[in-house]
Amino acid sequence: MENVRRNAEALVEKMMKGNDASHDAAHVWRVRDLALSLAEEEGLSSDPHSMQIVELAALLHDIADYKYLRDPSEEKIVENFLDQEGVEEDKKLTILRIIREMGFKEEVTGNGSSDWFPEFGVVQDADRLDAIGAIGIARCFTFGGSKKRLLHDPSILPRSDLSKEQYMNKEEQTTINHFHEKLLKLKDMMKTKAGKRRAERRHKFMEEFVKEFYDEWNGLN
Repeated sequence: MENVRRNAEALVEKMMKGNDASHDAAHVWRVRDLALSLAEEEGLSSDPHSMQIVELAALLHDIADYKYLRDPSEEKIVENFLDQEGVEEDKKLTILRIIREMGFKEEVTGNGSSDWFPEFGVVQDADRLDAIGAIGIARCFTFGGSKKRLLHDPSILPRSDLSKEQYMNKEEQTTINHFHEKLLKLKDMMKTKAGKRRAERRHKFMEEFVKEFYDEWNGLN
């Protein structure tokens, strides 16, 4: 497993080198550390098989992020990597399922699927924890800046009742609207008890930030 982990880390460094800082290797290291910590809190640490699934899924989860795909063939990179590393078939399929189904776009129309398992829950929760709180705010504005989005335009309202396709189409959207369309929803979409507990503080910090943002925008502070 040690060799597979090191090779996965090298793949992350290689594939995410050109990404902006909202989705770079540092994001992956944070998600990996959060996922392993949540897994321990959720009682998975006694099962090496589960912990290996959690770590590899966390490490590889953004390799083929649709926002950064340069070539459709990149969607197969993770599967090819796991095959080359000789990862057992059941473990490989579990890792690929976590990566394929963990994105917000996969459950944008609801508050999360009931069809999840512990390894899935801790990896998804870890990724979502890194999307909220102080780090989440920094990442949100970094990504918006990389796309040259407006910070805010009062005439552009946050979209409600989004479909997956609408969510993935981010043209004409402002950075502050992303808080309403996604980030402020994540606390209630956490799967694990450990994830829910950690999300509370980060969510409150974001709420305070958004209120202050609007107050300053409108000259109230």
